[in-house]
Amino acid sequence: MASNNSSNGDLQTTTKPPPLPSPLRFSKFFQSNMRILVTGGAGFIGSHLVDRLMENEKNEVIVADNYFTGSKDNLKKWIGHPRFELIRHDVTEPLLVEVDQIYHLACPASPIFYKYNPVKTIKTNVIGTLNMLGLAKRVGARILLTSTSEVYGDPLVHPQPESYWGNVNPIGVRSCYDEGKRVAETLMFDYHRQHGIEIRIARIFNTYGPRMNIDDGRVVSNFIAQALRGEPLTVQLPGTQTRSFCYVSDMVDGLIRLMEGENTGPINIGNPGEFTMLELAETVKELINPEVEIKKVENTPDDPRQRKPDITKAKELLGWEPKVKLRDGLPLMEEDFRQRLGVAKKN
Repeated sequence: MASNNSSNGDLQTTTKPPPLPSPLRFSKFFQSNMRILVTGGAGFIGSHLVDRLMENEKNEVIVADNYFTGSKDNLKKWIGHPRFELIRHDVTEPLLVEVDQIYHLACPASPIFYKYNPVKTIKTNVIGTLNMLGLAKRVGARILLTSTSEVYGDPLVHPQPESYWGNVNPIGVRSCYDEGKRVAETLMFDYHRQHGIEIRIARIFNTYGPRMNIDDGRVVSNFIAQALRGEPLTVQLPGTQTRSFCYVSDMVDGLIRLMEGENTGPINIGNPGEFTMLELAETVKELINPEVEIKKVENTPDDPRQRKPDITKAKELLGWEPKVKLRDGLPLMEEDFRQRLGVAKKN
């Protein structure tokens, strides 16, 4: 069931003032750079976020990543840059750095990876978030958590507004991720209420674009890789289940707007354009390789039937909405995958 507003971050009041940031922020004569930590910054969305943050010459960016799903390759253009630092670090261990903002993205986000070690996934979501909140409290940093549309589970409300509490199986094979992110959101709000931490929560929906792991089991990367290899596009039954796909540049724009704005969230960030899996397969086939066939295969447990964000809040509070259409974004991703797979375009 949906709740009243007060339990959803809409009317959050905190009696405790936020911890003071570094004294550098109050310097009269010298304006120091904004120091930003990005956990999971070597990953797909994280590395695109780093690219955007590094464009601002007043930002110094520190990335912490354990390379479980991320790759140094995604950051190669920044290694050695004077405003950039890369630390191999697992967020389940405490991290001592002096920063002004924390973008906490660290967590495997595709079923293949988060089911590989479910206990580790929960630790990353819970202990990792606790460690980052402890850091935010110590240094007076603002912290943004990338939560997920998975907190809505297999939704009974469509599209999903932030006030919807979700329909989640607590003991399923995906629960380590779904419930882990739900606990991470709880921790964020408890630190906000109890310690005055400045928090921001983004609930991100399906995102696609260059640098996605090629074999990560997510549907867009699966279809593009299969089309390029000339393999059948495998659509999980029944094929009528829907997803909404947001291009990564739009996603990064939404995250930065949320961090820089005055709303705690949670705020849905995603593209409300809704496609069935069969429609997506047909689009990939048409754009990339019209010769491949489409094959239906068995589904995985707890696969949500519908996903579509209600982005009213993002529009009103952040002035954000996605700009890149699926038909425009897929060719950009195709080009990246072609390079990585070494598949030349046919004339």
